[in-house]
Amino acid sequence: MTGGRRTPSAGATAFNRRFSLTLVTAAVLNPVNSSIVATALVPIGESLGTPVGRVAVLVTGLYIASAVAQPAMGRFAQWFGPRRVFLAGAVVVAVGGAVGALAQDLTTLTVARVLIGIGTSAGFPSGMLMIRRRADESGEHPGRVLGTLVATSQVTVLLGLPLGGLLVSAAGWRATFWINIPLAVALLVMAYFWLPSDDRPARRGGVRRLAGELDLLGIALFGTGLTLLVGFLVSLPQAHWVLLCAALVAGGLLVGWELRAATPLVDLRDLLANRALLTTYLRTAGGMLMAYTVMYGLTQWLQGSRGLSATVAGLLIVPMSAAGALVSGPVARRGLVKVPLVVSAVLGVGMAVALLLLSGSTPIVVVVAVTTVVGVAVGLATVGNQAAVFAQADREDTGVAAGLMRTSGYVGAIASGSIIAVAFREGSSDTGLHIIAEVLIPVMVVVLLLTVFERHLPRRLPVSGRAAAEPPGSLGPAGPTGREPGGRSVH
Repeated sequence: MTGGRRTPSAGATAFNRRFSLTLVTAAVLNPVNSSIVATALVPIGESLGTPVGRVAVLVTGLYIASAVAQPAMGRFAQWFGPRRVFLAGAVVVAVGGAVGALAQDLTTLTVARVLIGIGTSAGFPSGMLMIRRRADESGEHPGRVLGTLVATSQVTVLLGLPLGGLLVSAAGWRATFWINIPLAVALLVMAYFWLPSDDRPARRGGVRRLAGELDLLGIALFGTGLTLLVGFLVSLPQAHWVLLCAALVAGGLLVGWELRAATPLVDLRDLLANRALLTTYLRTAGGMLMAYTVMYGLTQWLQGSRGLSATVAGLLIVPMSAAGALVSGPVARRGLVKVPLVVSAVLGVGMAVALLLLSGSTPIVVVVAVTTVVGVAVGLATVGNQAAVFAQADREDTGVAAGLMRTSGYVGAIASGSIIAVAFREGSSDTGLHIIAEVLIPVMVVVLLLTVFERHLPRRLPVSGRAAAEPPGSLGPAGPTGREPGGRSVH
């Protein structure tokens, strides 16, 4: 017992409702905030006297912050304890909400969105690390709680749109920031009382040593490279090649540093040795590329080609999210991994081909059917890849591995915006939609190949136990490099 609170006894349910509800609440904050501001961009621009094109930085700012923070929070959870990072993330969300609600300029609003992106990124990697530890200690199968995380995250991405519209209509655009404060306070209370206490963190020396162990330089280089890459992608179709070159330089510096660092944020040697985990990240990026391209590309096409309003077009995409959520739970509870990923990839290829057949004369019911099947594919892929990370990552590196999975998803989401911008540069026409399909077909074929021919992809999620969950190529808890998760030599 630590911190005056008891952890579950041997006979208690490890993944009880309170534990699961707390993790789910934290997991949904990030996807909700990624979409809730969409309906507020125009009012914000009008209020600040800023063009909507510039206000869009509030969307990309949160994406970049989240993509960088997800693996970083996994590292922090590993060193300081997942519950402490969980609580700290909730505090940062509340601060970000207050800063945004009181902001008087775009710069301050951007800072607020970055803070919210960082704070909301603490929940998923910390939660995955707690789930992993509880599964190993209790022997209980984590499929139910993993499936719940997937289902709720998928539903809340789209719920952010109507919620944002309701808040803006009822209380103005500042309400999209204020709403984070009560949510963060509720999460703080839930986490304090319902999550297991952490062990006392070991004293590891001064600030300089701590910065090295947390790999703050690696985090900074990762953030710089990703920001420059996103800057290049959002500039398309008028490419700013200087940004791409700078991103490649930052990437090269990151690789050089990570190969030399004693405790790298991303152990590149281990990652390259664990090909199965690397493949999972590639599948995740490809799956999210398709999901976001269809979600936002089809809504624009429906408005431009069919003359539908933004509200109606958005409602026609809702079945996509609902279908994904419905299939996630049953698959996760059964602990299935490879079969749902194969089915998802096959459906993805089929739906990419189907986009080539859509036109302005296609019945709306067919369009809805296509998006619904895409939702099924995305749901199966998300639950399968999440389970794969759980099985393939080293026990104590689960937080970082889960964060990198989310990061790969954000890369796919960001890339989708660039594809849509290039395809619809002359308007959201049938031709543009077919260009999107021509890009998605080879991407989904690659995803299918990476799934079918991945020999180390388990059929089912291991029930529990460290040995059952060792990643392919690992030589035990220390991994193939002979180091513990923090980078300390065990020789």
